[in-house]
Amino acid sequence: MKKRGPIIAISGIVLVIISLSIAASAIPTNVTGPGDFFVSSLFEEMFDEISNEIHIMPQDSAHFSYTTYSSDVPILWGIQIIDYQAGDELSITISNIFGDDYGTFIQNEPILFEVLQISQSDTLNLEIENLGARDVTIITMFSEDPENSESFTNPDSPVMSMVVPLMVSGILLVLGITVSIIGVIVVLVDLKNKYDNKRNY
Repeated sequence: MKKRGPIIAISGIVLVIISLSIAASAIPTNVTGPGDFFVSSLFEEMFDEISNEIHIMPQDSAHFSYTTYSSDVPILWGIQIIDYQAGDELSITISNIFGDDYGTFIQNEPILFEVLQISQSDTLNLEIENLGARDVTIITMFSEDPENSESFTNPDSPVMSMVVPLMVSGILLVLGITVSIIGVIVVLVDLKNKYDNKRNY
């Protein structure tokens, strides 16, 4: 039997293993689940302001304000439920000091990020309501003009040190799976040809 198929398939599996190894090395060792993954720490250089932990009881609300300093730039804001569990849900209503409504957002995942376009310096007021059945602890994060933050311009930043290996890992994973599939196809084609040859004799 020809060995090209198994060799190709094994090569693909090796690429997948290398990909997973790179991904595992890029993720901080103290991260074991969503509750251990502090986005604010990982992307610390990206945010202009990170709140202290805010505790919200069921059907209760917390209020938070952030004053922008720039005009005509996107404002990235985010909320992380530190101790997230399935069923947790928040309603976030954003307005400014003049009563203008920037919208209401529903969060039912550990992390929510949204971008607002602010035409001039303004104060954003966030009303964060806990719609779930248990207490939650959250943090809020704000960044003005995040595309030009040091997180993305500094190659030694925590963001780049994790994002680049994960991108390489993703490419190798796709390549490894593709090569493995090709190897399996080659094996099947060789088996079919071998079977057909035997029938002809």
